[in-house]
Amino acid sequence: MITHGTTHPRAADPAILFTGCELHAERGARLAAAVRRGPGTAQPAAGRREVTVKGRRVKTIDVHAHCLVPAASKLLGEDAYKHHTDGIVMEDASRRLRDMDAQGIDMEALSINPFWYRADRDTAAEVVRLNNEGLVEICARDPERFVAFASVALQFPELAVQQLEHAVKRLGLRGAAVGGSVGDEEFADPKFHPFWRKCEELDVLVFLHPQGTPDLARRLKGNGVLDNVIGNPLDTTIALSHLIFEGTLDMFPGLKILAAHGGGYLASYMDRSDHGCLTFPNRCTRTLNKRPTEYLKDLYYDALIFTPEALRHLAANVGSSRIMLGTDYPYPWEDRAVDHILQTPSLTDEERIAILGETAAKLLRV
Repeated sequence: MITHGTTHPRAADPAILFTGCELHAERGARLAAAVRRGPGTAQPAAGRREVTVKGRRVKTIDVHAHCLVPAASKLLGEDAYKHHTDGIVMEDASRRLRDMDAQGIDMEALSINPFWYRADRDTAAEVVRLNNEGLVEICARDPERFVAFASVALQFPELAVQQLEHAVKRLGLRGAAVGGSVGDEEFADPKFHPFWRKCEELDVLVFLHPQGTPDLARRLKGNGVLDNVIGNPLDTTIALSHLIFEGTLDMFPGLKILAAHGGGYLASYMDRSDHGCLTFPNRCTRTLNKRPTEYLKDLYYDALIFTPEALRHLAANVGSSRIMLGTDYPYPWEDRAVDHILQTPSLTDEERIAILGETAAKLLRV
């Protein structure tokens, strides 16, 4: 049974942790005061903010929201467990629902950032089992508020294929959450083709969330949280670039990949990708089916890019139909994600409706 409300990771552990940082209490206060007027409106109704656009009630779906299964994390040892829980505050499910209500989030698509890619096969299999069964349980408790992406042990691609099929067909999970690479291997490596083939066959969304760039650890030290602020978007940029240039997206054109944090840096400087092989043809050994920038219009992105101008630019480059609401909850990067979309003046009402939840509802089969 899932329990909630523990105040310290070394207390009796709940089966699921909705993790957050020290600013969580302050974040809750900010969320409660976040109702704004804009091109759309959001009025609290019995404590729950209801978002409307042109008088139409919009079901809002957050595709970027995290949680943790402590029992799974502890399988990798106390150090791994502490790494994922120390310095953060625990919350119960009711706290998360209150925050969702305050911001105007009707549903979250839960994911667990992979920390098991270097584990042995048996350990990785057990971590994934605990993760996915825990996710199923929390979704079953509040099916109108939560769906989830499955965990998979991608260091063993044939096992990941089995896990994904079981998670989607038997457990009812809506896709898979993956990192930006698997250890030292890029997803474009042919060894991962069976996994991509299964994702395409099942027609599910794959949420690609970066894990940082440890190869650059020395240069990202110092003030400013650079390993996250720079490292995470860079990790996504590298992962997507390999999938494009190594022909993975040509081989599996039906893949539905959702890239966190607006897709990293790639969509912001996309045209350089088109010119690399023109400038250095001897360093390009694979002929792609189309220009590199055209593949970006086949991917999906969350809108966690903070400013109206950044959202306008992303929509102009990839199309508004490829963008979805994302908060990175419970990390307090953005506590006005709904208003960010409502108040971006370049968007039409139809585009706002799609980004807030319509596109996600279709992809996640909500």
